[in-house]
Amino acid sequence: MSKRIGGFIGQDGINAPDPATGVTGASGDGQVEVSFTTPSDVGGAAITEYRVTDSTGAHTNSGSASPVTVTGLTNGTSYTFNVWAINAFGWSSPSDASGGVTPSFSRGVFAGGYAALNTMDYIDITTTGNATDFGDLSAGGTDLSAASSSTRGIISTFRESGTQSTNRADYITIASIGNATDFGNLTLSRTGGMGCSNDTRSVFQGGKSASTSYNTIDYFTTASTGNATDFGDLTEDRGSMHDGTVNSTTRGIAAGGYREGAGTETNRIDYITIASTGNSTDFGDLLTNKYYMAGASSPTRGLFAGGNSSQNVIQYITIASTGNATDFGDCTVSLNGRGGVCSKTRAVFGGGDASSNVMDYVEIATTGNATDFGDLTQARGYLTGLSSNHGGLS
Repeated sequence: MSKRIGGFIGQDGINAPDPATGVTGASGDGQVEVSFTTPSDVGGAAITEYRVTDSTGAHTNSGSASPVTVTGLTNGTSYTFNVWAINAFGWSSPSDASGGVTPSFSRGVFAGGYAALNTMDYIDITTTGNATDFGDLSAGGTDLSAASSSTRGIISTFRESGTQSTNRADYITIASIGNATDFGNLTLSRTGGMGCSNDTRSVFQGGKSASTSYNTIDYFTTASTGNATDFGDLTEDRGSMHDGTVNSTTRGIAAGGYREGAGTETNRIDYITIASTGNSTDFGDLLTNKYYMAGASSPTRGLFAGGNSSQNVIQYITIASTGNATDFGDCTVSLNGRGGVCSKTRAVFGGGDASSNVMDYVEIATTGNATDFGDLTQARGYLTGLSSNHGGLS
């Protein structure tokens, strides 16, 4: 061996492997998926396993390759991780520690849908499988939007039967299951707006009535209940945006929409700074004029999926910058009116049109086509989604 850095006292350090490098972690619900680069110098025999241990020493797991998932961790607690490579001659020295990783609860909730349904479903975003019933909205609604903290989701901009828009907002406690509760009222009755949020504030942008679209932006303080406060205005009036949680911890994004008064679609993307108030600023353009998209985001990247005329395109933006959207890949089905939920690494898009229960997922940091996730409890479109672990949360 050209190096003599492996092994502990009492082991054959000459023939033990070198340590793994580049250790990183991806958070999940009570777990972290630890990835690493395997050593090029494996020592005197093939590596048989990699042992991963957290910074407390209380949680460990082994695997034959990267990644290795360490379970039993406490959500909201930061951990670092070391990796040991093991062969027949002994253990390597420990790898350099990963950066801090905080496990978090990653539940996604899909709410409402055509025609004015009160259905809510939930999924564990980190896994795959069919959705489970969560409870009911206070009344049925379609063309909804949603925003959330890590513990509470707010659903608003409902369209009830026919073209009736409302100013009501419901809330749920994401970690539990049960029916929604009244939160308060928007400043203006409307439907088909777009929600975004950080840890403390839920913001609803745009929306429409039967013949008019609005540039109104309102916000709620998520942890309390009560009526919304005026935030500012979009760069132009528009509705039929319909789905939210496209944001970083600082910025909220409103993309696309339909301008009722003008009778035209738009490709406009706007952004706001969530912690402040004021009018939105132009960000760039979608690939085409589009509305009825689903949105989902990591802390750095926002995705928009599907759209009117039953499209399957997924496009993305880098939230901290400005500029036009870029093609990401395709959904498994061509639909409009989908809902989106996300963890900080994975986006799930569900439903669409009035007759689909399909859920797809993509890994947000990559590009490529979506993969089947499972099925909603009920086929529906024009629903909304929220999650406990999206890109707007610290």
